[in-house]
Amino acid sequence: MDAFLVPAGAVALAEIGDKTQLLAFMLAARFKKPTPIILGIVCATLVNHGLAGALGALAASAIDPGFLRWALGLSFIAMAAWVLAPDKLDEAETGAVTRYGVFATTFVSFFLAEMGDKTQLATVAMAVHYSAPLLVVLGTTLGMLIADVPAVIAGDRLGKKLPVRAIHIVAAAVFAVLGVATLLGAGKDAGL
Repeated sequence: MDAFLVPAGAVALAEIGDKTQLLAFMLAARFKKPTPIILGIVCATLVNHGLAGALGALAASAIDPGFLRWALGLSFIAMAAWVLAPDKLDEAETGAVTRYGVFATTFVSFFLAEMGDKTQLATVAMAVHYSAPLLVVLGTTLGMLIADVPAVIAGDRLGKKLPVRAIHIVAAAVFAVLGVATLLGAGKDAGL
């Protein structure tokens, strides 16, 4: 159950103020159609994080467990530092072609925004750590939805009321604890 709940919580916290949450705000303000936006977010996240989970599973089976444990522990600690860096939405990510409709625009925008993003990399790392990529992908997708659906529904008003810095500190602490625990041997029963 940890392979589902920890990724969900970590990603939900990490997403507060992230560029994909900003993208959700922007799409909601632009289109005012929450259902296709939310469906686009779900589909894009499942595909993107599914690929990340598969990569994590491949890495877990192909890389020496001793090296993998150190790489994974250090990547969680790096993720903790990255979560503390403020995120902003790039112009290229907001310039999606809208002639294909709200769902397609959301899907493409979110998929591209997640490429190389901290939550995608966290999905890879947690898929390796838990050796349960499907549960991790479902958990990280739920985490994205926990952060982004309220952004779609409430728009800008919610974003101005959340203590984003405090939430980022908690998310950073979760990733740091995962990193230190991994370095100290947590997950050895999973081959790390």
